[in-house]
Amino acid sequence: MHFELSEEHKAVQQAAREFTQNVLKPGVIDRDEHQRFPAEEIRQLAELGFMGMMIDPAYGGSGMDTLSYVIAMEEISKLDASVSVVMSVNNSLVTWGLEAFGSEAQKQKYLVPLAKGEKIGAFCLSEPEAGSDATSQRTTAIDMGDHYLLNGTKNWITNGGSASTYLVMAQTDAGKGHKGINCLIVEKGMEGFIIGAKENKLGIRASDTHTLMFQDVKVPKENRIGEDGFGFKFAMK
Repeated sequence: MHFELSEEHKAVQQAAREFTQNVLKPGVIDRDEHQRFPAEEIRQLAELGFMGMMIDPAYGGSGMDTLSYVIAMEEISKLDASVSVVMSVNNSLVTWGLEAFGSEAQKQKYLVPLAKGEKIGAFCLSEPEAGSDATSQRTTAIDMGDHYLLNGTKNWITNGGSASTYLVMAQTDAGKGHKGINCLIVEKGMEGFIIGAKENKLGIRASDTHTLMFQDVKVPKENRIGEDGFGFKFAMK
């Protein structure tokens, strides 16, 4: 069995290394000390195609394989964990999930700008009482016919303040247990969606981690990912 990288993988590795040295390294300490979100650095990362690495080019991604993504993540993480966590959430949790399980309309509206890095995504699972236990969601989404009425709180959400698109896990039918959980796409600016205080963390300080609150947020039915009750399976994927 051979473990040597292919020429394509070596090219990805070299591009990531050059980016970390030329773009990330000069300001990494300052960003961490002042908790400054790396907006410009993320923009340049997107130009490399690293914000939607495994996504089909038809949806704005780079069409690379998983190993390419892992190699790039390794190189970025060596020097700037804040940038790497923004990159990882957008790639692994948000764009991948939308491509795998989203409708065509959701892909065109949300996936394309996320994969291009024009917008940033957040994955909202953790809660004050439930932690990251997907089966114990206290956030509720009541079926109101043409929309869900979303109420609850999410904690420790990476990209909480910088994201534009949020994948939110919520309980729509408590009587069904984990089969009554759905994942809803929430947009920044929806009425009743409140971005709380930024966490003052011990490390990875340039990455913004927030509490998010939902107070009677009306989420259109077409923003549900997958069939009714698919949320738990989505989280486990």
